[in-house]
Amino acid sequence: MLQVNLTPFPELVTKRLLLRQLIVEDAEEIFQLRSDEKVNEFLDRLRATSIDDARQFIDKIITAQNKGDGVMWAITLKDDSKLIGTIVYWNMVKERYEAEVGYELLPQWHGKGIMQEALSTVIEYGFKNLGLKTIMADPKAANQRSINLLEKTGFVKKGATDNGYLIYELKSNLFFPK
Repeated sequence: MLQVNLTPFPELVTKRLLLRQLIVEDAEEIFQLRSDEKVNEFLDRLRATSIDDARQFIDKIITAQNKGDGVMWAITLKDDSKLIGTIVYWNMVKERYEAEVGYELLPQWHGKGIMQEALSTVIEYGFKNLGLKTIMADPKAANQRSINLLEKTGFVKKGATDNGYLIYELKSNLFFPK
């Protein structure tokens, strides 16, 4: 069965980015993300209405990570520790070595290849370090940018849900062909 050990927290570094642990000091940027109309356009969640909402969300994430039920990284630029987005493994099915990936980025950072860079790194970490065999994603059918990102990264469409979401999957043997 999948075991998630986040001690020490796995910081991931790319050419331009540092993916680090989410901290209480990220509350302002989390509030911006979770209250932004453009970011929330394709997400079925309540919008944050206060900094306290953001702090409660951060506490919820830290609690889940401490239980080994997921992992969320704050996406930052290497030379600036300010959060510009997040990327997460959640909805883990430990018996099947499977997790769902989710991501969001402040609108001013869209279209710069940042999420492609973050997603590729998190996928590699998931397969090599966590031992995942399958990574799932379920973007809304209308979210073409997310669909393009998933397909560019190797995800394959497996189906659709009744409520307007598509089901994408990436198997470790396809990401790391022998």
